[in-house]
Amino acid sequence: MSSRSHWENIYSTRAPNQVSWFRPHLETSLALVRRSAAESGAAIIDVGGGASSLADDLLADGYRNLTVLDISQAALDVAGTRLGDRARHVHWLQADITGGPIGVRKYDVWHDRAVFHFLTGRDQREAYVRNAALALKPGGHIIIGTFGPEGPEKCSGLEIVRYDAEALHGQFGSAFQLIESTRELHETPFGTTQQFLYCYCRLSAETA
Repeated sequence: MSSRSHWENIYSTRAPNQVSWFRPHLETSLALVRRSAAESGAAIIDVGGGASSLADDLLADGYRNLTVLDISQAALDVAGTRLGDRARHVHWLQADITGGPIGVRKYDVWHDRAVFHFLTGRDQREAYVRNAALALKPGGHIIIGTFGPEGPEKCSGLEIVRYDAEALHGQFGSAFQLIESTRELHETPFGTTQQFLYCYCRLSAETA
């Protein structure tokens, strides 16, 4: 089964709150996005945002230049339906983030909670980092959340890669300055906990 087919099946057969990564509000992500984007017009992309509530909360904060990217159209449809009329303030983009470029110097903030750890192939990770470096404006910020060292070894039936801060930042290289990292214990809808690691970085202003 292809990656897209896998995720289309997940979001077509399960309610948004019946997947392990569901959280009503992404508090850690929200705090970091708010810290990164002082202006309501900041261009923000949520990579793998799918059915996540992040767009809802950012719209409630007054942000109006939002893009939500997901490999699954079904996931995007769930979020669009939930938002109703507010969905018109979001650019919905169905794409594989390890594919071709999604923009050039377009975004002030790049957010990803729980996509990067699914990239088990070196070529996938390198493609992701190239796309992020190309899409972010120089001086822009990137927020990456993955499973931490004590997190699950699999998710949704798929192998993942766990990271500590040094290993995760090492995937992105010196062009990305690590500002801080933090760990979070996420309580799943099923009463279990998962360790997440967040790295908050700034893309060098000297990036060509």
